[in-house]
Amino acid sequence: MNKHLDSLHPYPFEKLNGLVADVTPPEGKKPISLALGEPTHRTPTFLIDAYCDPEMIANGFGTYPPTKGLLELREAIANFVTTRFNLSRAIDAGTEVLPVNGTREALFAIAQVLINGSGLTFIPNPFYQIYEGAAILAGSTTRFIPCDEANNFNPDFSEITKAEWEACSLVYLCTPGNPSGSIMSIEDLQYVIRKSDEYKFAIVSDECYSEIYSKTPPPGLLEAASAMGRHDYKNCIAFNSLSKRSNLPGLRSGYACGDSEILEKFLLYRTYHGSAMPIQNQRLSALAWEEEQHTIENRSLYAEKYEAFLKIVNPVWPMQQPDAGFYLWPKTPIRDEEFTLQLLAQTNVKVVPGSYLAREVNGVNPGANRVRLAMVPELEKCVEAAQRIKHFLEHLR
Repeated sequence: MNKHLDSLHPYPFEKLNGLVADVTPPEGKKPISLALGEPTHRTPTFLIDAYCDPEMIANGFGTYPPTKGLLELREAIANFVTTRFNLSRAIDAGTEVLPVNGTREALFAIAQVLINGSGLTFIPNPFYQIYEGAAILAGSTTRFIPCDEANNFNPDFSEITKAEWEACSLVYLCTPGNPSGSIMSIEDLQYVIRKSDEYKFAIVSDECYSEIYSKTPPPGLLEAASAMGRHDYKNCIAFNSLSKRSNLPGLRSGYACGDSEILEKFLLYRTYHGSAMPIQNQRLSALAWEEEQHTIENRSLYAEKYEAFLKIVNPVWPMQQPDAGFYLWPKTPIRDEEFTLQLLAQTNVKVVPGSYLAREVNGVNPGANRVRLAMVPELEKCVEAAQRIKHFLEHLR
């Protein structure tokens, strides 16, 4: 048995279920969950129609899928990344792209390739728990980088020592951030790239919220590398998926893109791991990456929900729409766990305590006394949740 399994922490939703296990919500109020970050907007019709095409199905089930991915999918991803992130040299579909079965499995798997059984892995704090689990099971030691309000919820590397940089094998970034929606600037990304030049570690950038933004498209890691003349994307791998961008969380489709030497080793690992995407899913994914209108419509739906929700709650609970993503990350007037319990017990609205999304370091948990609210239900449910929360806060003691 892998000894590192005992070092894994309970997943946040497992902890949340334990916290609220004895809560009896009020009768007459249907449950509304703002806890799970699962898109609920309807999958675009053109993708549903394509997936139901008998020829698509027949051609997909009759052969083993290539782990490297169909050329048409790799070209679609390469074109998307090159255009979306303003790259001065087009991504090579043959060597700089790998389709993956959603970013979750790939963000985990890449650590098994990049970590040699020791060293440090830098992880933003709060964070997506897959980073931590991947590092632990690869035999690495986690070094949590605070992402607090003082630094606009972006990673603050100022207290990293020279010895820690030297021991680093892998840096996980998440931009736009989960849970804050904060965006790392080109300059901040280039700072990490320069550090990777100096200390020879790899950078993995989780960019799965990049297409849900309020105003300006967020920059990405490869964009930052390109802007500094780093056209080989040395040490840089960006991950993205169709789950949030195209409302396809059930398809399990995404990409890894960047440093060809790392991706060559990643392909070798994935060949043995057996993680090829089914052919019909690859063809559908290519269609999704090639079409932009549905992402524009998707952003407008989130904007509508943010506007309606904030208009109701802001008079009693001030918060701002994030730069990107579909979460709100407000402070709580009482301890985050107690807030979550009382809110569920009185309103049947479920949220996630912020402390469950972070780790305590030197006595400080950067998620403490915050909650994460996912603006994923339909508009009517978001409005109803906001009204219940407003009433709850007006009577909170």
